[in-house]
Amino acid sequence: VQLQASGGGLVQPGGSLRLSCVVSGTSSADYSIGWFRQAPGKEREGVAGIRVRDRNTFYTSSVRGRFTISSDRAKNTVYVQMNNMKPEDTAVYYCAGTPRNLIASSILRPPQYDYWGRGTQVTVSS
Repeated sequence: VQLQASGGGLVQPGGSLRLSCVVSGTSSADYSIGWFRQAPGKEREGVAGIRVRDRNTFYTSSVRGRFTISSDRAKNTVYVQMNNMKPEDTAVYYCAGTPRNLIASSILRPPQYDYWGRGTQVTVSS
């Protein structure tokens, strides 16, 4: 299984970006995908997660209402739409996957994931 994240860049505060994560090597619906981010000097944190089978979504509190995670099974792609972005959203963003239907208490925890894509840099600055 491979994951490829893309879509990062420089955006002004209040702006928007959409990150994409293409998943290859599996067509299973019993899968969870998470988006994580890591800022310099900080631990990697879970931002948003989705259970592909039922499309249940989960968010960390700092992004709820601003970020939206979604999946397109036909394209084997998971997106995170990021709106009203803030400087504190600046980080390297990673997508990760696991062939399990994770629950709310675990879907944003990095150790729960088996496969990781390379990160994409997101910078929010004026």
